[in-house]
Amino acid sequence: MNQADIIQAPGDALIGEAKKDAATSAAHKKAYRSELRENGKGKAALRGALFPLVLLAVWQLCGSFGLISATLLPTPADIAKTFYELLISGDLFRHLGVSMGRAALGFVLGGAAGLLMGLGVGLFRRLEQTVDPSIQMLRTVPHLAITPLFILWFGFGEFSKILLIALGAFFPLYIQTFQGIRSVDAKLFDVARVLEFSRSKQVTKLVLPAALPHILLGLRLSLGVAWLGLVVAELMGSSEGIGYLIMDARQFAQTATVFVGIAIFAVVGKATDSLVRHLEKKLLRWRESFSG
Repeated sequence: MNQADIIQAPGDALIGEAKKDAATSAAHKKAYRSELRENGKGKAALRGALFPLVLLAVWQLCGSFGLISATLLPTPADIAKTFYELLISGDLFRHLGVSMGRAALGFVLGGAAGLLMGLGVGLFRRLEQTVDPSIQMLRTVPHLAITPLFILWFGFGEFSKILLIALGAFFPLYIQTFQGIRSVDAKLFDVARVLEFSRSKQVTKLVLPAALPHILLGLRLSLGVAWLGLVVAELMGSSEGIGYLIMDARQFAQTATVFVGIAIFAVVGKATDSLVRHLEKKLLRWRESFSG
């Protein structure tokens, strides 16, 4: 071994140690950032739960001291007891399963139609000029105004309920998909022409990715409106479902059961919205936006 090799060997060792230290430091920083994110999520969840917990505590105290009528506003403890009784009897799962089946089927039908129609109207100007004015006019008609017609045309069966839910789910996805496509930067199409993209490649590689934030927002809004449409559909006449459970309890002045139904609508609606928000974060990691 010559003198140059003897001098070089410690240098290589030092470089190797430096690289190892750098890798270790990067791993520590990544773990630290991950820990900060987890702690931030925990604190955010705690802050989000603080107001409902305080509200429930005040509500329970007012009911326990007789400041509010138990018939008009039962305490959270009474509502929890009723929830447990419905859970044990199996009625809760039966009605919830029927409601979720209706909401899912109506959302799939209406959401798929809204997505496809939004794509067509957004991509083709002639189709927009033909179809969009009529859709915008129908969009302003309230659900409650259409419900009597649906009863006259389709009766009180499942078909009228699912169709009413689908109608509500159609419009948010249609509007957001159309808006997302039309908000794509025109300069991107110039780049696509330079790269000689075909029409189908422009849609799949350019238009849809750029419109994805709007489409996912439409998905969230569509799920919410479908859930509201479910309430209207089940209240207009039904023998099963959470809406029927609420109507039946109202007739017999079972206020605690009414609150159980309302709470189920709120919790399931929030769960579906959170699921779409999680999907949004996964699919839109590339987007840099203000987070507050």
